[in-house]
Amino acid sequence: MRIHDLPGALTPFGGSNSFGFRLFAQLLPRIWKSRMDSMELTLTPQAASKVKGFLSEFGESPDAGLRVSVLPGGCSGFQYGVDIDEAPEGDDEILERSGIRIFVDPFSAQYLEGIEIDYVTSMMGSGFSFRNPQATGGCGCGSSFTV
Repeated sequence: MRIHDLPGALTPFGGSNSFGFRLFAQLLPRIWKSRMDSMELTLTPQAASKVKGFLSEFGESPDAGLRVSVLPGGCSGFQYGVDIDEAPEGDDEILERSGIRIFVDPFSAQYLEGIEIDYVTSMMGSGFSFRNPQATGGCGCGSSFTV
């Protein structure tokens, strides 16, 4: 069901049909959640194994998970962030991949659609690697991207 199909869904506060606005306000989080539940974000087996190890070190709190974010910065405009968080924030979308809870904030979600997160080890070091189909460029060191 689409929001604009609901009678009076866009009626502002105090309007003649405030029921429609209340209905809109109640349905919006569900619609946003259902869109995010279908968000394409892949965690490779190597990345999942490493995250599970970090979560184990962190204490395996049932609310803990991997926060994946996009932050302004870096030489190309945006950079990725990964961290272990105790719990999701109020507006986070919560995904589950390979038994791992993944927290994504609304700003980052728009840049993470279709991303694959891997964990690589090479002669140069080891760390998380991101394959983002939306990225149109990146810096030479690989730590930032542009869309």
